[in-house]
This record gives sequence, structure tokens and C-alpha cells, in this order.
Amino acid sequence: MQIRPATVGELPVLQNIERAAGEAFRTLGMDAIADDEPPTTAELERFRRAGRAWVAADEDGTPVAYVLSEPVDHAEHIEQVTVDPRAARRGVGRALIEHVADRARAQDRAALTLTTFADVPWNAPYYARIGFRPLAEAELTPGLRKIRAHEAELGLDRWPRLCMRRTLTADLTPRTAP
Repeated sequence: MQIRPATVGELPVLQNIERAAGEAFRTLGMDAIADDEPPTTAELERFRRAGRAWVAADEDGTPVAYVLSEPVDHAEHIEQVTVDPRAARRGVGRALIEHVADRARAQDRAALTLTTFADVPWNAPYYARIGFRPLAEAELTPGLRKIRAHEAELGLDRWPRLCMRRTLTADLTPRTAP
């Protein structure tokens, strides 16, 4: 598996990955989420142009997952991470998150943040297993409050949601002088 920046021509593929992954929400009675349209190509292009859209590609170079992120209040906020069901449960999502974490560390960001469904097994419980912790209301930064307000406007609060944070530690590898 190769992680690399998304290309313009792949943006429709990312939309298809989102649609396929969304189908799993039907099993939880969350048909509205399954029916929700993926980000538009214009939205995806905004992340791509900013250098904040990456794909995990299979051996043929075809994307099987993607992640979008952006800086929010001194952290790197994972806006979206989606894995095609055909590539699920193979560590692809985690690899994408680690890629974002590595880039965030290099940019001196203190943490990764995200918002997610609290009770969806492949959402909050999964993120907790890979080092994210739920944030209490009092811990939300202004940028996270704005994101949550936007999600509420979209109707996502029909199901319990929360913000999560994973602190990033500096690379402690000793460096040798040049």
C-alpha cells in the first residue's frame, strides 16, 4: 500500500469510496448518513490544492481510502478518513492517520483532533483504540466549537457525537550533527 497525495482525476474515486463506506451505516439504522452525498469535487479539490488530501493506493495505484485534514487551533484536524469496505480491517485507515500524525509533528502541531459518532463501533471506539480521547465540552477550542456547530446545522446531532484528541509526541530520535 502506498500513501500519496490525491490527484485531481481521483476525486470522483474518493466520492465513490465515501458512498461505499456509507452503506455500513444502514446496519445501525442511520440511513440518512448512508444516503448523505459525499464531499463535492470542489470541496475535495480545496483540500487537495492545500496539500491536505492523501490516498492509500493498492498495488495498481488505485485509491482504496483517503484522508482529509486541516489545521484547527494549533492541532491538525482530521476532517474525513474513509476506507472502501473492500479494504477495511487491514490497517489502511490507521496508516492514513499515522501519515497525518507524522506530517502534523513535522509542522509542530501538538495534537490530532477529529469529530465522530460516539456509538458507531468503527468511529469513536476505534479512535480510542488508536490513542484518541474524548474531549469534555470545556476542553473544546473555538475552532472545534465552530466545527460542531456546523455539524449540528447539517443534522448530524441526531446521533451522539463528540470531539476527540490525540496528543502528538515529538520525535525523540537522537540526531547527529551534519
